[in-house]
Amino acid sequence: MTLIFLVQHAEKEPGPGDPGLTATGRQQAGRTAQWLYGCGLNAVYSSPQRRALETAEHIAAAAGLRLRRDVRLRERMNWDGSQTLDEFLAEWDRAARSRDFVPCHGDSSRQAGERLRAFLLDLAAEPGPVAAATHGGVTTDLLRTLLGEHGLPPSLLENGVPPGAITTLRNLDVVDIASVAHLA
Repeated sequence: MTLIFLVQHAEKEPGPGDPGLTATGRQQAGRTAQWLYGCGLNAVYSSPQRRALETAEHIAAAAGLRLRRDVRLRERMNWDGSQTLDEFLAEWDRAARSRDFVPCHGDSSRQAGERLRAFLLDLAAEPGPVAAATHGGVTTDLLRTLLGEHGLPPSLLENGVPPGAITTLRNLDVVDIASVAHLA
């Protein structure tokens, strides 16, 4: 069984497009990398989005591993500035409430959850542990797919996954959800 650490990217710069990490985010990524180093990682993957890549670069460097990109780790939706922030947030909220709603720019919650689930299934043959830097929306979508609508802590749906949080799985079995203990 492969142990998988899904790492929510650390705190990002505000704004549209593909923002990188803030100074606080770089500290969070460093703490996360230190904690994961102690887990004996065998591989590090990342979403192609900058905030996740920067988080994963810290992890890969600490573990002495090559960083592997995988588009299946990307976020469900990304605010690119082509719509106002309010319009984007309204679409995000609708996609979160209605799992089959496909937004103008992105995937439905169900599509995103299945995409991340397919990534995890491909890791089943890989020797673990494995870290994968990803995003809060798609992590929540995966958890809804694996645990059902009522299997999530209500705070996760209301507030999202905190920056730098780690969700731990053994293949498709959820072990821990959005832990930030390593950041304390």
